[in-house]
Amino acid sequence: MSKYVIGLDYGSDSARALIVNAETGEILSSSVREYPRWKKGLYCNPKINQFRQHPKDYLEVLEATITDALSQCDKAVRDDVVGIAFDTTGSTPAFTDETGTPLAMLPEFAENPNAMFVLWKDHTAIKEADEINKACARSKVNYAKYEGGIYSSEWFWAKALHVLREDKKIAECAYSIVEYCEWLPAVLTGVTSAKDIVRSRCANGHKAMWHKDWDGLPPEKFLASIDPLLSGFRERLFQETQTADKPVGHLTKEWAARLGLKEDVLVAGGAYDCHMGAVGAGVSEGTLVRVIGTSTCDVMVASYDEIGKKCIKGICGQVDGSVIPGMVGLEAGQSSFGDVYAMFRRILEFPVKKILPNVLDGKLTDEEISEIVEKTSDKIIVELTKEAEKIPIGESTMIATDWINGRRTPDANQLLQGSILGFTLGSTAAQVFRALVEATAYGTKAIIDRFESEGVVIKEVIGIGGIALKSPFVMQTMADVINKPIKVCNTDQACALGAAMFAATAAGIYEKVEDAIQKMNSGFSREYKPIIENVKAYEDLYKTYLKLGKFTEDEIFK
Repeated sequence: MSKYVIGLDYGSDSARALIVNAETGEILSSSVREYPRWKKGLYCNPKINQFRQHPKDYLEVLEATITDALSQCDKAVRDDVVGIAFDTTGSTPAFTDETGTPLAMLPEFAENPNAMFVLWKDHTAIKEADEINKACARSKVNYAKYEGGIYSSEWFWAKALHVLREDKKIAECAYSIVEYCEWLPAVLTGVTSAKDIVRSRCANGHKAMWHKDWDGLPPEKFLASIDPLLSGFRERLFQETQTADKPVGHLTKEWAARLGLKEDVLVAGGAYDCHMGAVGAGVSEGTLVRVIGTSTCDVMVASYDEIGKKCIKGICGQVDGSVIPGMVGLEAGQSSFGDVYAMFRRILEFPVKKILPNVLDGKLTDEEISEIVEKTSDKIIVELTKEAEKIPIGESTMIATDWINGRRTPDANQLLQGSILGFTLGSTAAQVFRALVEATAYGTKAIIDRFESEGVVIKEVIGIGGIALKSPFVMQTMADVINKPIKVCNTDQACALGAAMFAATAAGIYEKVEDAIQKMNSGFSREYKPIIENVKAYEDLYKTYLKLGKFTEDEIFK
């Protein structure tokens, strides 16, 4: 009799549930739902880089995706589901009361963005991150040394401090803080105390400065030295963390009924989407997995012997067991990748959305105009790609940096903004687009160069996500720039598949995550190999990218 597991992947805009055969990795069904409040733009203010998500969004799509995915399967499948696991974005924390309930779930805070989950891309805490970095520099122990040595505004403590300073009522009522990859398993298993929430090794090792060297989170004295508002949280939070291959409990009676599952279904510990995505893609030692979406997350695993006493500079952390238990997980990434292209598309959409409807007014119905506008907008990147592919490398004078949303790695700096050089009277939209695609590839090379300069061996690269599957132009450009072949994962659901692998391991189907990878992986759809003449052409262009980046950072945003 086959056993089945559910992998849940919570992205920035939507959540996905997969029903997977735990013994073969066959995906039986899937369901995707957008977050209803997020879709309306509620609680966000892009002008100040504020991006908040309401916890009710997460719960509503949880029930909707699982019940929908199960409805596509035979009843026998539903009865033989043995495990559930979550991956989520991160760092995406929220303040809770003593029961572990996010404050936004309480009536008095229901419409308060500061009581909600602070999404990974929220950059309102740049000032607080800078203060944390200065405190680390003053301290005898640099508590950010296992997180690349530079603390980011995208991470746990910076966001928490910013909200505490911003909102006195939150500061008065906040008891604890939870990442939502920890909160969702706690909800399903009926946790009623913040202190009983099982804490994620992945989330807290990479973003909250948790490490065994200092017995958990940074000491109370250090946190209070940054701001007294942080006083007391360490004691109320946690000391231990757990890897995601272990169960945290079973479904409660209520959630079993809501989801149409049995109460004996095991719920695994949570982790970040890209770390589980790396597992879903078949990560192994020497493999760099690029999770390519609106941003990128680059994940590797290394043996204890390879890492030894190294503290790899400028990345997003090295954490024991954050990807595969028994190995050190390494994380890097770009703060914007697909978002770079989306930004340029929005610029080009201006006449389509603002002028074309007025020109067509009275000639067509509103519905017909809306359809034309939507179809035209959807074709922009497609047509730009066709034209950009025709431009010989180096023919355009244009070169850009990829820091449209700041820089995550190497060396986090969220104050940076994108730059583009080489406009002439003959510049075209296709040339600009090609420069932006090349910029994202140069950013990839900068990350790989940093890993290799720090002694981390990269034997192969795997790409996962929609861009990896759908854009040969982007992927070939990247392979040429980094001068390494890139395999593309055979599914666009690698993160949810990785979560399913953790669910299968937690449920006892497999003894360890590596065994689940061997049995449940999806394989690869294609491989992009570097084109030698392109590699040589990009070597000089990359040097110009580095010069432009240095000038931008040192002279404009110093």
